[in-house]
Amino acid sequence: MKLTTLFFFLVSVAFCDVAKITPNEAAKLVAEGKAILIDVREPKEWEQTGVAAPARLLSKSDFDGEQKDWKPVLAGASGKRLIVYCQSGRRAGVVGNALASLGHTVSSAGSLDEWKAAGLPVRQVKEPVAAGR
Repeated sequence: MKLTTLFFFLVSVAFCDVAKITPNEAAKLVAEGKAILIDVREPKEWEQTGVAAPARLLSKSDFDGEQKDWKPVLAGASGKRLIVYCQSGRRAGVVGNALASLGHTVSSAGSLDEWKAAGLPVRQVKEPVAAGR
């Protein structure tokens, strides 16, 4: 029963479209305090490639699971746009659609490669990642 419900939820959100914004637009909204930038990749990816400097690190696997790291961030996000990104933009789209279906204002900044290509700051993650850091 749980899997059937999850399947229909995922199918329904797959047909939503989250607005795509440029990395520069995302950086501006975050700097103005109007948005939270979220990297939805997995911890190994954060360590291997770095992350956008202002990003909160909230993996898609945690979003799909217990949401241990996601819940406190979402609880404090009232009135802010959530801007998601990943390596290619696909996972960001899936998470973004799910967040939008829950009533959040969401945009996608695409991929980390687009962030880097825009010349925006990236930071390295060397140690195990604490919740939502």
